[in-house]
Amino acid sequence: MKVWQVLSFNEPEQLVPLAQAAEAAGFHGVLLSDHLFYPEQLRSQYPYSPDGKPGFDGATLFPEVWTSIAAMASATTRIHFSTLVYVLPLRHPLEVAKTLATLSRLAGGRVALGCGAGWIQEEFDQLGVDFKTRGARFDEMLGVLRALWRGGMVEHHGRFFDFDRLQMSPAPRAPLPIYVGGVSPPALRRAARLGDGWMGTGQDPAEVPALLARLRELRAAAGRASEPFETIVPLVTPPDLDVWRRLGEAGMTATTAWPFSYTLPPDATLAQKRDSLLRFGDSILAKLR
Repeated sequence: MKVWQVLSFNEPEQLVPLAQAAEAAGFHGVLLSDHLFYPEQLRSQYPYSPDGKPGFDGATLFPEVWTSIAAMASATTRIHFSTLVYVLPLRHPLEVAKTLATLSRLAGGRVALGCGAGWIQEEFDQLGVDFKTRGARFDEMLGVLRALWRGGMVEHHGRFFDFDRLQMSPAPRAPLPIYVGGVSPPALRRAARLGDGWMGTGQDPAEVPALLARLRELRAAAGRASEPFETIVPLVTPPDLDVWRRLGEAGMTATTAWPFSYTLPPDATLAQKRDSLLRFGDSILAKLR
């Protein structure tokens, strides 16, 4: 079982030492969350809470993910990095492809793109991107990214993106994994058809086996049952090795440790956060080795 540490909502200056501590503790990787901004008047409904309101606001820290990962990768040697999740259809695939190809080379292939469709319409409106077509844009972008990352001359003529033959260098040295996040039927279909893996949104353990079974059905229907597939499932319950092992037998390949905002006081120091990571490594991760 791979275990990722969520490092979202921390001060940018703390990310490098926290990534180093996570590496020392034995985590497989660290995850960051992405939003471009938070509107003063939020009209969009958060899809993962009963009242439609997110658990963050404009003061919540969302450092730019790829800059942050570049800094953390330069100070570590083993630990992996991904996003939970990057709002992919908000961006242009040429820019995303260039950034991640370079980052993958600098990080020695330790970077994966964890991406979702997004839910804050105000972000899309501000950038002039059609919110209603984000799902279709998402699907097309995945094909564009993979084509660009293969290297060599590429052309694309699609519904949303159109370009003649061009080459983007450097290309990643190895395929760059794409993990698709979300629990809606379109998200599960997208992960099964187009992703190298799926990311949950914070699940009760009781609902995970059914989700994993549905993904297997969808992957089989897409002719992809034999391909490797990661399933990174954050759980809403405290760490429990027996639960992790049971869900591993059901097909869960990875889970996460909670953000510090769930486990430490709001004014926790860097030292307290580092100690928390190392204790988790000694008490939990050591038993998985």
